[in-house]
Amino acid sequence: MPGLLEDKTLLATGAASGIGRAVALVAAREGARVVVSDVAAEGGEETVRLVEEAGGEAAFVKADVSRAEEVESLVDAAVETYGRLHCAVNNAGIEGVLAPLAEYPDEVWDRVLAVNLTGVYRCMKSEIPRMLENGGGVIVNVASILGLVGFANAPAYTAAKHGVVGLTKVAALENSARGVRVNAVCPGFIETPMVMERGVEAGAHPEVMAQISALHPIGHMGRSEEIAEATVWLCSDASSFVTGQALAADGGYVAQ
Repeated sequence: MPGLLEDKTLLATGAASGIGRAVALVAAREGARVVVSDVAAEGGEETVRLVEEAGGEAAFVKADVSRAEEVESLVDAAVETYGRLHCAVNNAGIEGVLAPLAEYPDEVWDRVLAVNLTGVYRCMKSEIPRMLENGGGVIVNVASILGLVGFANAPAYTAAKHGVVGLTKVAALENSARGVRVNAVCPGFIETPMVMERGVEAGAHPEVMAQISALHPIGHMGRSEEIAEATVWLCSDASSFVTGQALAADGGYVAQ
C-alpha cells in the first residue's frame, strides 16, 4: 500500500532535531524524498542518517532562513536534487528569552522575528513560484498555540507565531486556486530541546514539567511525532480540501 507522500519531495527546515526531525522521519516513512535543512549541520546530517537507516531517502542542505540568498539556494537545491518540490514544512524557529514586553531586549526581538516570521515569509516567497512552475504543491508552516492565544513574558515568540498564522491565510487565499495549498499547524508544548533543554527548561525542573503538562486538558505534553503525523497529513492528498487553516495540535490547550 503506497504511503501518503509516495514519490513526492518534501523540504523541512529546522530539521536537525525536534519537530523538524520527526517530520522528516514520518514523511520518509510515507514515501517522500526528504530535503533536511537547518543551521546545525551535525544535527541535520544525523537526521539524514536516521532517515536512511529507516530505509528512506534524504539529503541535507545547510541554510539560515533569515537570509534570503540562503533560502533561495535551499529551494533551488531541493529542486535540483529531486526534480521538483511537492511539499514544504517551514519549521525553523527559535525561542528567544522570557521577559515582560516593557523589558524585552531589542536585539532578541529582532532575531526572533527574523527567524520565526521573516524566515517563513522568505521560505514561502521562494517555495511558491517553484511549486507553481510544476503544477502545485503544499506548504505547512509550523506556528504554535502562541499563534492563537497570548502568553505572558513571550512577546516576540507570540507576535511572530501570530504573524505566521496570518501569513498562512494570505498565502492560501492567493494560491489555493492555482494549486498550492497552505496551512499551519499549531503545536502545544512539545517535548523538544526548545522546551525541555532551553526556554522553560522543563526537563531540568520537574515542577515546571508538571505545571506545563497541567495546562493541557489531555494531561501531558505532546511528542514531536504527534505533530509530525498531523503535519504530514496536511501535506498529503488526504487533506485536499483543507487550506488556509491553523490546525491546533495541542492536547486541548486552546479549547479552554
